[in-house]
Amino acid sequence: MKVLTKNTDYAIRALLFLGARKGEYVSARHIADEQGIPYQFLRRILRELGKRGLVSSREGTQGGVKIERDPETIGVKEVLEIFQGRIELSECMFRKQICSNRANCVLRHEIVRIEQMVNREFGRITIGKMLGDLRALDAAKGCMENGESGMRNGGMENGEFGIRDAQCGVRNLDGGGCIPSCAGERENGKGKQA
Repeated sequence: MKVLTKNTDYAIRALLFLGARKGEYVSARHIADEQGIPYQFLRRILRELGKRGLVSSREGTQGGVKIERDPETIGVKEVLEIFQGRIELSECMFRKQICSNRANCVLRHEIVRIEQMVNREFGRITIGKMLGDLRALDAAKGCMENGESGMRNGGMENGEFGIRDAQCGVRNLDGGGCIPSCAGERENGKGKQA
């Protein structure tokens, strides 16, 4: 049983990547490279997200893909249902027809209860909330080594988050505000380590 398919995982990672860039156009190739997603696979995912109004694209040298809605309004459950439908933990016969043991099936009752709980929890999580969680982890960790995006491979490469800045040390995911790197405190506001 898979709760999340690769399509859903890649879609969420792409939306997080785009959401961190606050409406900037980013090439699909850049997203694919940064997130370790096969390019052609990502293009199909972005096309589907575009049909649903979650992202938009434009062609040209200043083109690419951008997030279209406020990340706080994009629920993980919405993305999940686009790519795989509602989460169902069991393919028990009661879904297709009336089961002869339906009234006495304790397992059915528990499965339905767990499915409802899982769907409710996914309904509470938004792309915006996850971006906030990444920023909080970034600030708590105080360091990262992930290059430009700080979100390579879903933001979890080496368990670190943030954006390395040669002048500053480590910058928050939204590009604003310098935080000390893990080597020490900033000195004179220039990111020099103590």
